[in-house]
Amino acid sequence: MKKTIRVTILALILISNIGFSQNDLTELKFDTKYFNAVDKWVAFPKKDTDSTYAYGFIYLDNQAGFTLNYETRFQIKDQELINIKRDPTVGFMKYRLEPNTSLVSVLTDNQISALNLPNEPEWLAIYKENSDQVDYLKQEGYHYNHVGACEQALKPLLKAYKIEPHFNGLEFELVYAYNHLGQFENAIPILEKAIENNPKNYYFFRELGYSYLGLNKVADAEKTYRKGIKISDNDFEKSEMSVNMAQAYFKLKNKKKFDEWAELTRKYATKDKRYLQYIDQFEQNWNKK
Repeated sequence: MKKTIRVTILALILISNIGFSQNDLTELKFDTKYFNAVDKWVAFPKKDTDSTYAYGFIYLDNQAGFTLNYETRFQIKDQELINIKRDPTVGFMKYRLEPNTSLVSVLTDNQISALNLPNEPEWLAIYKENSDQVDYLKQEGYHYNHVGACEQALKPLLKAYKIEPHFNGLEFELVYAYNHLGQFENAIPILEKAIENNPKNYYFFRELGYSYLGLNKVADAEKTYRKGIKISDNDFEKSEMSVNMAQAYFKLKNKKKFDEWAELTRKYATKDKRYLQYIDQFEQNWNKK
Protein backbone atom coordinates (compact mmCIF):
# COMPACT_ATOMS: atom_id res chain seq x y z
CA MET A 1 0.00 0.00 0.00
CA LYS A 2 2.80 2.43 0.83
CA LYS A 3 4.44 1.77 -2.54
CA THR A 4 1.20 2.54 -4.34
CA ILE A 5 0.81 5.79 -2.41
CA ARG A 6 4.32 6.83 -3.34
CA VAL A 7 3.68 6.19 -7.03
CA THR A 8 0.42 8.10 -6.89
CA ILE A 9 2.07 11.07 -5.19
CA LEU A 10 4.93 11.00 -7.69
CA ALA A 11 2.46 10.96 -10.58
CA LEU A 12 0.63 13.94 -9.12
CA ILE A 13 3.89 15.85 -8.76
CA LEU A 14 4.81 15.13 -12.38
CA ILE A 15 1.39 16.21 -13.61
CA SER A 16 1.67 19.39 -11.54
CA ASN A 17 5.12 20.16 -12.97
CA ILE A 18 3.97 19.53 -16.52
CA GLY A 19 1.06 21.87 -16.02
CA PHE A 20 3.33 24.58 -14.63
CA SER A 21 5.76 24.22 -17.55
CA GLN A 22 2.97 24.55 -20.09
CA ASN A 23 1.62 27.68 -18.42
CA ASP A 24 5.11 29.13 -18.27
CA LEU A 25 5.60 28.32 -21.94
CA THR A 26 2.53 30.15 -23.19
CA GLU A 27 2.23 32.96 -20.64
CA LEU A 28 3.14 36.41 -21.94
CA LYS A 29 3.46 39.42 -19.63
CA PHE A 30 3.51 42.74 -21.43
CA ASP A 31 4.88 44.73 -18.51
CA THR A 32 8.40 45.76 -19.55
CA LYS A 33 9.54 48.99 -21.18
CA TYR A 34 11.78 48.44 -24.17
CA PHE A 35 14.79 50.14 -22.56
CA ASN A 36 14.57 47.62 -19.71
CA ALA A 37 14.72 44.75 -22.21
CA VAL A 38 18.08 45.47 -23.85
CA ASP A 39 19.82 42.30 -25.03
CA LYS A 40 16.60 40.34 -24.60
CA TRP A 41 14.24 38.38 -26.83
CA VAL A 42 10.82 40.01 -26.57
CA ALA A 43 7.31 39.63 -27.91
CA PHE A 44 4.98 42.50 -28.74
CA PRO A 45 1.24 42.65 -28.03
CA LYS A 46 -1.04 41.58 -30.84
CA LYS A 47 -4.25 43.18 -31.99
CA ASP A 48 -7.50 41.47 -31.09
CA THR A 49 -7.92 40.59 -34.76
CA ASP A 50 -4.48 38.97 -35.00
CA SER A 51 -3.61 35.38 -34.22
CA THR A 52 0.17 35.78 -34.00
CA TYR A 53 2.70 37.76 -31.96
CA ALA A 54 5.64 39.59 -33.48
CA TYR A 55 8.93 39.00 -31.72
CA GLY A 56 12.59 39.87 -32.00
CA PHE A 57 15.73 40.91 -30.15
CA ILE A 58 16.19 44.36 -28.59
CA TYR A 59 19.69 45.80 -28.48
CA LEU A 60 21.35 49.18 -28.20
CA ASP A 61 22.96 50.54 -31.33
CA ASN A 62 25.51 52.94 -29.89
CA GLN A 63 24.94 55.41 -32.69
CA ALA A 64 21.26 55.01 -33.55
CA GLY A 65 19.80 54.11 -30.17
CA PHE A 66 17.41 51.38 -29.01
CA THR A 67 16.68 48.98 -31.84
CA LEU A 68 14.54 45.91 -32.48
CA ASN A 69 15.92 43.25 -34.76
CA TYR A 70 12.68 41.67 -35.97
CA GLU A 71 12.80 37.88 -36.09
CA THR A 72 9.36 36.67 -37.20
CA ARG A 73 6.02 35.82 -35.55
CA PHE A 74 4.73 32.97 -33.43
CA GLN A 75 1.34 31.55 -32.58
CA ILE A 76 0.07 30.02 -29.36
CA LYS A 77 -1.88 26.85 -30.07
CA ASP A 78 -2.69 23.88 -27.84
CA GLN A 79 -0.35 25.18 -25.13
CA GLU A 80 2.55 25.37 -27.57
CA LEU A 81 4.50 28.12 -29.32
CA ILE A 82 4.43 27.65 -33.07
CA ASN A 83 7.02 29.55 -35.06
CA ILE A 84 5.90 31.17 -38.29
CA LYS A 85 8.62 30.65 -40.89
CA ARG A 86 10.19 33.85 -42.12
CA ASP A 87 10.92 34.52 -45.74
CA PRO A 88 14.56 33.38 -46.22
CA THR A 89 15.04 35.94 -48.98
CA VAL A 90 14.37 38.83 -46.61
CA GLY A 91 17.37 40.17 -44.71
CA PHE A 92 17.47 41.69 -41.25
CA MET A 93 14.57 44.01 -40.46
CA LYS A 94 15.49 46.62 -37.88
CA TYR A 95 13.24 49.16 -36.21
CA ARG A 96 14.31 52.13 -34.11
CA LEU A 97 12.28 52.11 -30.90
CA GLU A 98 10.59 55.36 -29.94
CA PRO A 99 9.30 56.52 -26.52
CA ASN A 100 5.74 55.55 -27.48
CA THR A 101 6.73 51.91 -28.09
CA SER A 102 4.32 49.50 -26.39
CA LEU A 103 5.31 47.45 -23.37
CA VAL A 104 6.92 44.15 -24.29
CA SER A 105 6.99 40.65 -22.85
CA VAL A 106 10.50 39.38 -22.18
CA LEU A 107 10.66 35.77 -23.34
CA THR A 108 11.58 33.18 -20.73
CA ASP A 109 14.33 30.59 -21.18
CA ASN A 110 11.66 27.98 -21.91
CA GLN A 111 10.06 30.15 -24.57
CA ILE A 112 13.43 30.91 -26.17
CA SER A 113 14.18 27.19 -26.29
CA ALA A 114 10.74 26.35 -27.71
CA LEU A 115 11.32 28.83 -30.54
CA ASN A 116 14.77 27.34 -31.23
CA LEU A 117 16.53 30.62 -30.55
CA PRO A 118 20.07 31.17 -29.25
CA ASN A 119 20.42 33.03 -25.97
CA GLU A 120 21.98 35.86 -27.98
CA PRO A 121 22.26 36.28 -31.75
CA GLU A 122 25.77 35.94 -33.16
CA TRP A 123 25.59 39.38 -34.77
CA LEU A 124 25.18 41.06 -31.36
CA ALA A 125 28.95 40.91 -30.83
CA ILE A 126 29.39 43.54 -33.53
CA TYR A 127 27.46 46.06 -31.45
CA LYS A 128 29.45 45.23 -28.33
CA GLU A 129 32.84 46.09 -29.78
CA ASN A 130 34.68 48.64 -27.63
CA SER A 131 31.83 48.56 -25.10
CA ASP A 132 34.31 49.18 -22.29
CA GLN A 133 35.63 52.37 -23.90
CA VAL A 134 34.73 55.80 -22.56
CA ASP A 135 33.13 57.09 -25.74
CA TYR A 136 30.93 53.99 -26.00
CA LEU A 137 29.87 54.22 -22.34
CA LYS A 138 29.11 57.93 -22.59
CA GLN A 139 26.95 57.38 -25.66
CA GLU A 140 25.17 54.49 -23.94
CA GLY A 141 24.31 56.77 -21.04
CA TYR A 142 23.13 59.44 -23.46
CA HIS A 143 20.64 57.06 -25.08
CA TYR A 144 19.18 56.09 -21.69
CA ASN A 145 18.96 59.74 -20.62
CA HIS A 146 17.33 60.64 -23.93
CA VAL A 147 14.35 58.37 -23.19
CA GLY A 148 14.12 59.35 -19.52
CA ALA A 149 15.69 56.14 -18.20
CA CYS A 150 18.21 58.02 -16.09
CA GLU A 151 18.56 55.31 -13.47
CA GLN A 152 19.84 52.95 -16.14
CA ALA A 153 22.10 55.68 -17.53
CA LEU A 154 24.10 55.93 -14.32
CA LYS A 155 25.89 52.59 -14.59
CA PRO A 156 27.73 53.21 -17.89
CA LEU A 157 28.25 56.90 -17.12
CA LEU A 158 29.82 56.26 -13.72
CA LYS A 159 32.03 53.57 -15.23
CA ALA A 160 33.22 56.02 -17.86
CA TYR A 161 33.69 58.78 -15.28
CA LYS A 162 36.15 56.65 -13.33
CA ILE A 163 38.23 56.22 -16.46
CA GLU A 164 38.19 59.75 -17.90
CA PRO A 165 36.06 62.26 -15.95
CA HIS A 166 36.47 65.20 -18.33
CA PHE A 167 35.67 63.30 -21.52
CA ASN A 168 33.66 65.51 -23.84
CA GLY A 169 29.97 65.44 -22.89
CA LEU A 170 30.36 62.86 -20.13
CA GLU A 171 30.01 65.15 -17.12
CA PHE A 172 26.90 66.74 -18.55
CA GLU A 173 25.19 63.38 -19.13
CA LEU A 174 26.08 62.22 -15.63
CA VAL A 175 24.80 65.31 -13.82
CA TYR A 176 21.73 65.41 -16.05
CA ALA A 177 20.89 61.91 -14.84
CA TYR A 178 21.49 62.83 -11.20
CA ASN A 179 19.39 66.00 -11.45
CA HIS A 180 16.58 64.16 -13.23
CA LEU A 181 16.55 61.60 -10.40
CA GLY A 182 16.58 64.32 -7.74
CA GLN A 183 20.05 63.29 -6.55
CA PHE A 184 21.25 66.88 -6.47
CA GLU A 185 23.87 66.30 -3.80
CA ASN A 186 25.62 63.84 -6.15
CA ALA A 187 25.53 66.25 -9.08
CA ILE A 188 27.10 69.23 -7.32
CA PRO A 189 30.66 67.95 -6.70
CA ILE A 190 30.87 66.65 -10.27
CA LEU A 191 29.75 70.03 -11.60
CA GLU A 192 32.20 71.90 -9.39
CA LYS A 193 35.07 69.85 -10.84
CA ALA A 194 33.67 70.23 -14.34
CA ILE A 195 33.53 74.01 -14.03
CA GLU A 196 37.05 74.10 -12.62
CA ASN A 197 38.20 72.20 -15.68
CA ASN A 198 36.05 74.13 -18.18
CA PRO A 199 34.73 77.41 -16.75
CA LYS A 200 33.30 78.56 -20.09
CA ASN A 201 30.70 75.81 -20.44
CA TYR A 202 27.43 77.49 -19.51
CA TYR A 203 25.58 74.16 -19.47
CA PHE A 204 27.51 73.28 -16.33
CA PHE A 205 26.26 76.46 -14.66
CA ARG A 206 22.72 75.75 -15.81
CA GLU A 207 22.79 72.28 -14.26
CA LEU A 208 24.53 73.48 -11.09
CA GLY A 209 21.93 76.19 -10.59
CA TYR A 210 19.23 73.57 -11.01
CA SER A 211 20.94 71.36 -8.42
CA TYR A 212 21.05 74.22 -5.91
CA LEU A 213 17.37 74.96 -6.46
CA GLY A 214 16.60 71.29 -5.88
CA LEU A 215 18.24 71.63 -2.46
CA ASN A 216 16.47 74.95 -1.80
CA LYS A 217 19.76 76.84 -1.89
CA VAL A 218 18.23 79.78 -3.70
CA ALA A 219 21.06 82.26 -3.13
CA ASP A 220 23.64 79.80 -4.47
CA ALA A 221 21.42 79.08 -7.45
CA GLU A 222 21.03 82.78 -8.23
CA LYS A 223 24.75 83.38 -8.06
CA THR A 224 25.40 80.40 -10.32
CA TYR A 225 22.76 81.34 -12.87
CA ARG A 226 24.12 84.88 -13.12
CA LYS A 227 27.51 83.45 -14.03
CA GLY A 228 25.91 81.10 -16.56
CA ILE A 229 23.93 83.89 -18.20
CA LYS A 230 27.03 86.07 -18.37
CA ILE A 231 29.08 83.55 -20.34
CA SER A 232 26.23 82.10 -22.42
CA ASP A 233 25.66 83.06 -26.03
CA ASN A 234 22.37 81.18 -26.17
CA ASP A 235 19.25 83.23 -25.40
CA PHE A 236 17.10 80.14 -24.90
CA GLU A 237 19.43 78.82 -22.20
CA LYS A 238 19.47 82.27 -20.61
CA SER A 239 15.67 82.32 -20.58
CA GLU A 240 15.58 78.85 -18.98
CA MET A 241 17.92 79.91 -16.18
CA SER A 242 15.93 83.12 -15.71
CA VAL A 243 12.52 81.45 -15.52
CA ASN A 244 13.87 78.91 -13.02
CA MET A 245 14.89 81.74 -10.72
CA ALA A 246 11.59 83.54 -11.29
CA GLN A 247 9.76 80.40 -10.25
CA ALA A 248 11.91 80.06 -7.13
CA TYR A 249 11.05 83.60 -6.02
CA PHE A 250 7.42 83.05 -6.96
CA LYS A 251 7.34 80.19 -4.46
CA LEU A 252 9.04 82.40 -1.86
CA LYS A 253 6.64 85.29 -2.64
CA ASN A 254 9.57 87.66 -3.02
CA LYS A 255 8.02 90.15 -5.44
CA LYS A 256 11.09 92.29 -5.95
CA LYS A 257 13.30 89.36 -6.91
CA PHE A 258 10.55 87.76 -8.95
CA ASP A 259 10.08 90.91 -11.02
CA GLU A 260 13.81 91.10 -11.63
CA TRP A 261 14.00 87.57 -13.02
CA ALA A 262 10.69 87.88 -14.85
CA GLU A 263 12.12 90.86 -16.70
CA LEU A 264 15.23 88.85 -17.65
CA THR A 265 13.04 85.99 -18.86
CA ARG A 266 11.15 88.36 -21.13
CA LYS A 267 14.40 89.83 -22.34
CA TYR A 268 15.87 86.52 -23.45
CA ALA A 269 12.69 84.69 -24.53
CA THR A 270 12.07 86.91 -27.55
CA LYS A 271 12.34 84.16 -30.20
CA ASP A 272 11.20 81.13 -28.22
CA LYS A 273 8.31 82.34 -26.08
CA ARG A 274 7.40 79.17 -24.18
CA TYR A 275 8.76 80.50 -20.87
CA LEU A 276 6.81 83.74 -21.19
CA GLN A 277 3.64 81.77 -20.57
CA TYR A 278 5.06 80.59 -17.25
CA ILE A 279 5.79 84.17 -16.20
CA ASP A 280 2.24 85.21 -17.11
CA GLN A 281 0.84 82.31 -15.06
CA PHE A 282 3.00 83.21 -12.05
CA GLU A 283 1.80 86.80 -12.18
CA GLN A 284 -1.85 85.80 -12.57
CA ASN A 285 -1.60 83.46 -9.59
CA TRP A 286 0.55 85.64 -7.38
CA ASN A 287 -2.09 86.17 -4.70
CA LYS A 288 -3.35 82.60 -4.72
CA LYS A 289 -2.15 80.09 -2.19
